[in-house]
Amino acid sequence: MRTFHHLSLLEREKLFLWRETGVSWREIGRRLGRSHTSLLREDKRHTRYWRPYLPCLSQRRALRWALSQRYRAPLKSPGIFFYVREHLRQGWSPETIAGRLSLDCPGYSIDDETIYRYVYGRKQRGSKLWRYLVLHRKRRLQRDGRKVKSVGRIKGAVSIELRPEETNQRRIPGHWESDNMEGKRGDKTSISATVERVTRIVKLGKLTNHTSLAKTRTLVNQFRMEDEFFKRTLTLDRGPENKSHQEITRRTGLSVYFCNPYHSWEKGTVENTIGRLRRYVPKGESVDHITRDQLLLVQEHMNNTPRKVLNYLTPNEALEKIQSTSLI
Repeated sequence: MRTFHHLSLLEREKLFLWRETGVSWREIGRRLGRSHTSLLREDKRHTRYWRPYLPCLSQRRALRWALSQRYRAPLKSPGIFFYVREHLRQGWSPETIAGRLSLDCPGYSIDDETIYRYVYGRKQRGSKLWRYLVLHRKRRLQRDGRKVKSVGRIKGAVSIELRPEETNQRRIPGHWESDNMEGKRGDKTSISATVERVTRIVKLGKLTNHTSLAKTRTLVNQFRMEDEFFKRTLTLDRGPENKSHQEITRRTGLSVYFCNPYHSWEKGTVENTIGRLRRYVPKGESVDHITRDQLLLVQEHMNNTPRKVLNYLTPNEALEKIQSTSLI
């Protein structure tokens, strides 16, 4: 592959010397291994009728132009520059911003890796844009897997292997996953996160304690007003807070299924949702002070944030699309 390199100071000095001794442009190009047309453009760019061609001044001017050009266009164009910075501050990930940009601004595009390089670039360290990323890392690090906690036995639990095949296909809405998100160790409260597998609609609830009674009450209240087509199955882990699953089925109509022990990835949708919820409640931060109204605001924000898995629609938009096309 042919690559272009700017003239160096030594090449400019040789160009000046040979032109002063009457060497032709083609001969100079042959000696330097350059196209003679490139040398002609170099001479025209740095020569005026009141200013002759001088190698040192040409080199200084070329470096200044290069730095100025890179500073003016850190993200391809001013429109993309302001779009990226605005949505980073709203908590959008670089991948989401890159995918949504073409929908909000037709004709524009950017790669999420370009945004990451911009955030972690040397010139942007003073802006501290990394604070708006999911993990708030000052430096880019590899992600580590979560540790799985020990689980107990659930009486009458139905294995996830018996769950209907339509649940795995993600074509029909109404199949949910739920899990608890703890805050600081020792907290009396926790947050219940429940997500629908097709539309990614999120339901958040504040649990006053870690008992199965609190979990059951929260789920029943959340699904009490839901239409029947939106209540098909619910997938849980085998934690003790889920031992009253039969009561959940009786009061909501949801068929409850359980993951295999130490297989948290079998309910990966809610695991991903909890990871997104950590953007609002970082790991290790207490959740005792969080009110139900604050959780509802977070829930609304999550349901109105574009998702790559939904072709950069929001969960609410995905639900409206399904309802409008009468697929349910």
